Amino acid sequence: MLLTDAWGITRLSDGLDFLLTGVIHHGQFHLLNGFTGSLERSLMLKSLLPALFVLNVLAVMVRAEEAPAYRDSKPQKYELSVRASDIDKRVQAHPEINFFLEKEGKPADLERAAVDTRVKPQGRLVIWLMGYPQELSNRCTSYGLHFIQVHYANGWFSKLSPQAGEDDQFLGNIRLEAATGKDVSKAVDIPVADSAGERALQFVKHLAKTHPQGKWDQFLTPDGKALQWEKVTLAGSSHGATTSARFAKDQRVGRVVLFCGPRDQLEMWQALPSATPANRYFGFTHILDGGWTGDHYCRSWELMGLHEYGPIVDVDQVPAPFKNSRRLITGADVGGNARRAHGSVVPGRSAVKDQDGHYIHESVWRYLFMHPVDEVGEKTAEDPSCRKDLRTPPASKK
Repeated sequence: MLLTDAWGITRLSDGLDFLLTGVIHHGQFHLLNGFTGSLERSLMLKSLLPALFVLNVLAVMVRAEEAPAYRDSKPQKYELSVRASDIDKRVQAHPEINFFLEKEGKPADLERAAVDTRVKPQGRLVIWLMGYPQELSNRCTSYGLHFIQVHYANGWFSKLSPQAGEDDQFLGNIRLEAATGKDVSKAVDIPVADSAGERALQFVKHLAKTHPQGKWDQFLTPDGKALQWEKVTLAGSSHGATTSARFAKDQRVGRVVLFCGPRDQLEMWQALPSATPANRYFGFTHILDGGWTGDHYCRSWELMGLHEYGPIVDVDQVPAPFKNSRRLITGADVGGNARRAHGSVVPGRSAVKDQDGHYIHESVWRYLFMHPVDEVGEKTAEDPSCRKDLRTPPASKK
């Protein structure tokens, strides 16, 4: 499906973006080279219309293309793991930011992957930016998604976050450098090889060679030198959610799933222009989470423009598809425990179950990873009660 904005700009997705972008507005047709003329008067432009139609059709075909089918003689759920340092000899430890390859004599750079060849593939890769979430991995693979968790330079937060001072891009720049290896922060020196993006690339290349039955090569460009980012879902919780969002601001991806995040509540990078369209970000949090009660998440969501795509929806009151919103909350019973609330939105020991022992948010998790990004909710106004400026103490009531 093609996305068209309010000005009638049609972008050809999945690798065709660069070919042509046409704008038809008030009877004028604009090409990338700046040429403008009346459609009625320009035979040259009229002659281009058939080609435009063909390109539009091709774009639709690319988007609708089926993921390659598995050819596995023994279809099963695969759990794979390998050390990052075994894949890429450029990998190194950064003890100055609490990032190690070994701890207490044990490997600390293990990366994990999962795929279920019994399930029809969706042709999408989830890159998880926190510790391996077994229960979430199980669900993603049951949806037909490929799943990897990478080991990258993310141990800096506790040491460096107190140094932010008045710089409202301090943490965001560290996150971007940790995600991409770009030299954007003076506080760290993280080379490309130790960034999340490069670790993901090298891991997928390794999987494509060592596990062909998983069809991992579909996530690589034809020359094998880069990931096909439009097929990627960046995801994480808390610290990982925040880095996922900052990463997606710089790198256009297919989707971003944010559990209990983003934070960096004293910063403004959330309002930066985004390479990833805002409708591709999905957030889910518990209302007892300190990040919610402290306005960390609501401000991030609004600064990122998620209110343009639906209201805040209580998933315990509104069934799927949750008004097609990108901002989901829950008030499920966690015994008043804010710490448990923080992790309760991800399947696992903190998540809430019903009296029969079943997780109550199964439909939410499926929605976050599988809901079509082009199906969005109604635009809503910003919430005046959600404070954007958390550096300034709230005015005292008289």
